[in-house]
Amino acid sequence: RRRMVKHIVMWKLKEENKAENAAKMCDILRDLKGKVPVIRDLSVGVDFNRSDAAYDVALIVTLNTPADVEIYQKHPDHVKAGDFIKGVISARAVVDFEC
Repeated sequence: RRRMVKHIVMWKLKEENKAENAAKMCDILRDLKGKVPVIRDLSVGVDFNRSDAAYDVALIVTLNTPADVEIYQKHPDHVKAGDFIKGVISARAVVDFEC
């Protein structure tokens, strides 16, 4: 069985313009799939549950190797996405694991 890496990120957004910023984040992140060659698969979405423990936006990226995580993170389009995201979030959680 071929191993892979899951890169999962969750964000809590600042209240100001939350809905439009969440939608823009999703668009920007979905765009990465066609721009960053090491991405095998990418899913992103906005939370609908709204529990106190919930984050607002979640991203799951599938990559081939742990080394691909660094390639993904340093890619200019990922850096550009991060520049926008950093300005609209209040918290971030990340996990990277092999499966």
